[in-house]
Amino acid sequence: DLVESGGGLVQAGGSLRLSCVASGLPFKDYVMGWFRQAPGKEREGISSINSDDDATVYADSVKGRFTISRDNAKNTAYLQMNDLKPEDTAVYYCAATLRGSWSLAASVVQGHKYEYDYWGKGTLVTVCS
Repeated sequence: DLVESGGGLVQAGGSLRLSCVASGLPFKDYVMGWFRQAPGKEREGISSINSDDDATVYADSVKGRFTISRDNAKNTAYLQMNDLKPEDTAVYYCAATLRGSWSLAASVVQGHKYEYDYWGKGTLVTVCS
């Protein structure tokens, strides 16, 4: 299971930190990704981090504002979101994938379709202007 937390209502320019706790899988072996889906829009891959915690990728829409990280000892992935904008309003999902290569898993931030293996139920982030 993957369980997200940390969403909420924040004013534009504010910050939130999302957490994703994994259970029932060897977390340290999985690539972790964060996705979001805004109302009426397709799901968007926004960031991924490899299992060794030494490679990260970001979508252009969040680059420089969001930071992905992980703590393998705590089976937890994080998404630090700074300088939030109203267009960041969405349900945010964490996901995990073991199969395939890092380059494939990371390609989601460029809009490529790659289906991660496990998904959380999401946490809502609302940014008001």
